[in-house]
Amino acid sequence: MKKILFLFITGLTISASYSQEVSDALRYSQENLTGTARFRAMSGAFGAVGGDISALSINPAGSAIFNSNQVGVSFSNQNIKNNSNYKGTQTSDKENSFILNQAGGVFVFKNHNPNVGWNKISIGATYENTNNFNNEVFSAGTNLNHSVDAYFLDYGNYSNGGVPVPHELVNTQGNETVSDLYHYLGSNFPNGQYPNLSGFSAQQALLGYQGYIMNIDDVNNPNSPYSTNVPKGQNTNYYQTNDIYSRGYNSKVSFNIATSYKDRLYLGANLNVHVTDYRRSTSFYETNNGLLTSNETISSIRFNNDLYTYGNGFSFQLGAIGKVTDNFRLGVAYESNTWYELYDELSQSLYTTRQAAGGPIVNANVAPNVVNVYESYTLQTPDRWTFSAAYIFGKSGLLSIDYGIRNYGNAKFKPSNAGFGGINNEIDNSLASTGELRIGAEYKIKQLSLRGGYRYEGSPYKNGITVGELNSYSAGLGYNFGSTKLDLAYSYLERDSNQGFFTRGFTDGANITSKLNNVTMTLLFEL
Repeated sequence: MKKILFLFITGLTISASYSQEVSDALRYSQENLTGTARFRAMSGAFGAVGGDISALSINPAGSAIFNSNQVGVSFSNQNIKNNSNYKGTQTSDKENSFILNQAGGVFVFKNHNPNVGWNKISIGATYENTNNFNNEVFSAGTNLNHSVDAYFLDYGNYSNGGVPVPHELVNTQGNETVSDLYHYLGSNFPNGQYPNLSGFSAQQALLGYQGYIMNIDDVNNPNSPYSTNVPKGQNTNYYQTNDIYSRGYNSKVSFNIATSYKDRLYLGANLNVHVTDYRRSTSFYETNNGLLTSNETISSIRFNNDLYTYGNGFSFQLGAIGKVTDNFRLGVAYESNTWYELYDELSQSLYTTRQAAGGPIVNANVAPNVVNVYESYTLQTPDRWTFSAAYIFGKSGLLSIDYGIRNYGNAKFKPSNAGFGGINNEIDNSLASTGELRIGAEYKIKQLSLRGGYRYEGSPYKNGITVGELNSYSAGLGYNFGSTKLDLAYSYLERDSNQGFFTRGFTDGANITSKLNNVTMTLLFEL
């Protein structure tokens, strides 16, 4: 009932077109290093080790390494700090969150018949929070050259097949309100009358015009372009801030089965169900020092966007581990594409002030109070191969190394006839095939275990700048009480990025250095 009332109040728009971005595909293609404390302390290098509940997420054959039933639960405290440098101005923001990181169990069924080589079957089920989206990024600085007006002008002048958006679509008629027109554009475009114009593009032009950011050069010419109402000039500067606030998660529930042949060869498979729930609010603000003239010009702009994406997906994994010797193991695992069915909801608002020399400040509040609810679409994330090796030093410890390969350029939005051709080409041209290296070690002193690890992942972008390389270090310890184990881990991750505030027209962005500190605790029970 509350949902129905909400939609009645705000208005409901059903649209087929929304401006997906490369970063959207990347968001659901990447996973954070999650799992048990032991797994995290060794940087996830478990492809040939197995014997850990989270090892199943890398190589499903790892559950057959278990000799007894085991269940466990893990909690994490994550703190992320984002240092921003925008046009030479330094700012920082941080976010702290406490989450259920992982839970699951593995149950082992042994075959004691010496005449049968397949001596063990294991069945497991795990839950993992594969990506925690809780984050805050704040950027601020003075732009000497570019205003956000370029975003609205780009949509107004070039979205309709290179022809300006028809003036009738940005002007209200009679008793029509901005909310009515915004709703109409989202519900009825694209259509046959303007085949190159999407509802989203028309809505951006409407916001820019109704917010007095854009003017129509010649009202008597239906093809007249839009011009800016933002002051320009050699000494005009634009002070800008961008605030990004995100919440949500990407989770995975895995159902595992594995078997062992004479404790020399281990084979396994996972069926995975993925659930995503992502909310992002962005607020961009701009003010300028332009000289006032006899005509009203824009003094300040605040542009808000609230995006909600949700859905679910499916993937599978296959893996094998072989004992070359009693101490040396090799592993290989394949993780399929994940096929997501996703839904987007978007709401926008724009607030501006304008003034003429000697005149009062005039406000424009363009808040359509409409939620665009878009038709579902499919996102196919790229598959991954992982190759692993481990050396077991008896009961003293181990050394393990994993190397994974994933081609992010293979991510695709579907169906292709729904207007995703452009963004798919952009993904293919922008994203690259990357390697991920994980190294982990463990040393045991009676019941005490000491652990450490290192993780490196290359940039998923061909330019190596939009999202840079990832470096992570981890350490931890564990204590075996017999049938109960307690593990702790600390990990540190650092990564640089430089993504534009907007993808069209105004594409300036800040250099962001993200530093993530994570503490994980796991409690395990052997049954």
